[in-house]
This record gives sequence, structure tokens and C-alpha cells, in this order.
Amino acid sequence: SYYSLSYSEEHEQADWVFYKLTKSMIESGNVDRTNDFRSDTKVSTGSSQLSDFKYSGYDRGHLCPAGDMKISKIAMSESFYLSNISPQNPSFNRGIWKVLESTVRTWAVENNEVYVVTGGVLNDDIIKSIGRNSVSVPKYFYKVILDNRGPEIKGIGFIIENKKGTQSLQSYAVSIDEVELRTGIDFFSTLPDDIETKLEKSFSPKEWSWETTNSKSTKISNSKGCKGKTGSGNSCRNKTLDKSGYCYIHKAQSNPTYNPQSNRLSSSSRCISNTKSGSRCKRKTYCSNSKCSSHGGNCY
Repeated sequence: SYYSLSYSEEHEQADWVFYKLTKSMIESGNVDRTNDFRSDTKVSTGSSQLSDFKYSGYDRGHLCPAGDMKISKIAMSESFYLSNISPQNPSFNRGIWKVLESTVRTWAVENNEVYVVTGGVLNDDIIKSIGRNSVSVPKYFYKVILDNRGPEIKGIGFIIENKKGTQSLQSYAVSIDEVELRTGIDFFSTLPDDIETKLEKSFSPKEWSWETTNSKSTKISNSKGCKGKTGSGNSCRNKTLDKSGYCYIHKAQSNPTYNPQSNRLSSSSRCISNTKSGSRCKRKTYCSNSKCSSHGGNCY
């Protein structure tokens, strides 16, 4: 499996779901949604049932998103186990939560890989329970993201109420320490104590890119298939709202001078672009303009 979880029998859902999301999983993944929601037979006490959600008014909201599991048919299908599902307000699931999931995918591409822990806040503020199995409806959901590649390790957390989001995604960002206080979960306990303490008690939103949620002027009302090509030459299967017709991964291909084959060098160099925090990008690139894919690289 591409993710692991801790299951709460009391609440009939996962306390947490943990997985690593890599750049290659995003760029190479092209498997369509399977929508095969089903009980998880590996939960010894029995997981929730499809009937628990029927006519409840709540979406079957993913914790580990299906959009992160396009790397294989097995990974995609496993994301539809009901142990990975929690009741979510439709306006929340299809709104701010979806925006957060998309933003995390951007961060995985920009940082090569990130670690994600997510779930409902189950130790307080339960709205109600639904279905014969009394599945708890969390009032809040959390997500914690760690970039552990260095040399500058960084982390960020989110706590968002299970209702329609009315603020920018960035306004919901909190320290990992605050998420730990709310959930009672000790995240990333295997890190050296000094690094864990520093990482969890402070965070800087400026260390992370927010372009996917703030670029309203470049968006269109209805998403379309990306016009870009993957590194293997296949058509990209992502959807995009960008007026250029290209998703965030292939935005550089909208440039008329883009020539991926002639612009690729035989050896890599460090990207010359700066991040939003002002520091130099740490990624390597083979592109002749010395920029990585996230900063307008002119090659695959």
C-alpha cells in the first residue's frame, strides 16, 4: 500500500493517514478514479459501511486523496477503502479541502517529495454520528506536511472546519505543534529531538508556494485537459483552470520557444531561480535556461 493508517473503532475512521508523496508520483501518475468505495477487510473490528453514508448529507471524503494515488491501479483502488474515508460537508470537501490537496501536490513537485499526515480531529468537537455504525462527523480536519530533504527542513500544518471555507488557504496554516495539541498525536517522533522541536513549534508560510490558490486572474471558469506532454511524450491527463491551457507541471510548455529536446543538457546544474522566501531554489535541472520545471524550465 502507498499509505498507512491508524484506525479508531470508536469513531469508525482513521485517527491518521500517513504517506509519502513524490514528484514522480504526480508527474507519472495517470490512472483514473476507480470510485470503488468499499469496506476495509483488514480492519479487524470492521470498518464503516457504504450504507452509513447513504442519505447522510455528507460526502465520502478522502483522507489520502485519490488524486495523489494515480501512480497505479492498485494505489488508486486502495484509496477508496472506507477506512480512508471520513464524512465531510460537500462544500468543504469540494472547496477548501480540494484546494489544500491540490496545493500539497504542487509542493510535492516543487520539493521533489513531501510527507503528509491527515485526518479528522477526533478528540473533541464531533458534530454528530451517522449510519448504523455510528461514524463520527469531525468538526475539524487537519493536515500536516513535512519537507525532510534538506538542507532546510520545513513543515506546516492546517486545521480547517468541516464547512464551506471562506478564507484563503494560507489563513488556515498553523504550526505542527498546534496540530499536535489539538489532536493529541505526536507527529514525526523519529526525527532527532532538536530538529523535531524546532520544526513543530515554528513555521513560515513564506517557505511554501501559494500560487495554486492565489492566481485567480489567470484562471478560467471551467477546467480543461492540459495540453502539455509528459517526459515520455504522452499527453498530460491533468485538468487545469489556467488560461494558457497547461497545468502547473507543464506551464513552461506554453512558451512558443519551448523545445524540450534541444534544450536538454547532458549534465544537471542547480536551478538559478529564487523561491518565494527569497532563497535560491535547491532543485537540479537539465534545462539549458538553468531553471527547474517549477520555475519555467525549457525542457522535460
